[in-house]
Amino acid sequence: MKENQEILKRSREITERYFKFLDQHIDDVVSGRVMEFMEINEIADHLFLSHTHLTDTIQKETGNHPCYFYDLRIIAEAKKLLSDSDKSIAEIAIILTYDPSNFSKFFKKFVGQTPGRYRKVHLV
Repeated sequence: MKENQEILKRSREITERYFKFLDQHIDDVVSGRVMEFMEINEIADHLFLSHTHLTDTIQKETGNHPCYFYDLRIIAEAKKLLSDSDKSIAEIAIILTYDPSNFSKFFKKFVGQTPGRYRKVHLV
C-alpha cells in the first residue's frame, strides 16, 4: 500500500515538473532566449527521465500524451499574442518557430478557426 502511494506521489511530481518546465521553456522561446522548441525526448533529458518514462507517466496521470499539453501551451501563447499584440500573424508564427502557413494549419486544427479570424473576434 505504502509503495503504491509513493509511486503515485512520484508520478504527480513528474507531471508537475513537466508542466513547470513547459511553461518556462515556452516563455524562453517566445522571449527569444531559446531559438527553437525542444522535442519531448530533450525535455525528458532535462528532467533526468527517459522519454518512455516521461510519456507513460504523463499519460497515466492525465490521460493525454505530453505532446498534447505542449501543443495546448503553444496555442495558449499564440492566442495571447494574437489578441494582445499588433504583431502580424507571420511574425507570431516565426516567434513560435513555425512557418506561417504551417502555423495557420496548426492553429486551425486546435482552435477551429484561422489565426486571422481568431484575432478579429478576440482583439482587445
